[in-house]
Amino acid sequence: MSTTRPYSPGDRGPEPSGASGVSEGDAPDGATAGAAAPSAPTGSEGDTRTAPVRQVRRLGLQGESGVVPLARDFTRQALYAWGWLPAAGADQRAAAEDVLLVVSELVTNACLHAEGPDELVLACDNKVIRLEVSDRGTGQPAPRTPHRAGRPGGHGMFIVQRLCLDWGVVRAPGRPGKTVWAELGAPA
Repeated sequence: MSTTRPYSPGDRGPEPSGASGVSEGDAPDGATAGAAAPSAPTGSEGDTRTAPVRQVRRLGLQGESGVVPLARDFTRQALYAWGWLPAAGADQRAAAEDVLLVVSELVTNACLHAEGPDELVLACDNKVIRLEVSDRGTGQPAPRTPHRAGRPGGHGMFIVQRLCLDWGVVRAPGRPGKTVWAELGAPA
């Protein structure tokens, strides 16, 4: 599904605005590569359940060369750190490969259509991994419609749409560019 919502719908808890999903405010201030939000108890006193730990990693891409393999390698390292890799089975391996493919497509789109990517942000909890690629471009990514499998090029956002739970575009008021985000489900 293509959206312009900053966050996907879901049952991951309410946002201050009343919408559901995970907000940027869930990440600790100053989150950097490898930083994880601390878990916090939920429920009544004495309840041993904890809120999911949201881990965030950031990679600056502005001015870098070879950004697609750089972004894939960075993502692969995060997947190892978060336990997605090495994959225990075919489903887990496919989930990790889907994440790497979507990162490649989002970064490639920023290279081809938006003056290059500025930053890659990966955020993961126990249910979903969120990928964000920021750039300075003014265009609006969209799957080519109608999609023609034999037509060269133009498949990136179609692939993102097919593999992801949801995706969208966020624009910050008063700032150039945008952030294209996509979310994939964690392997079972």
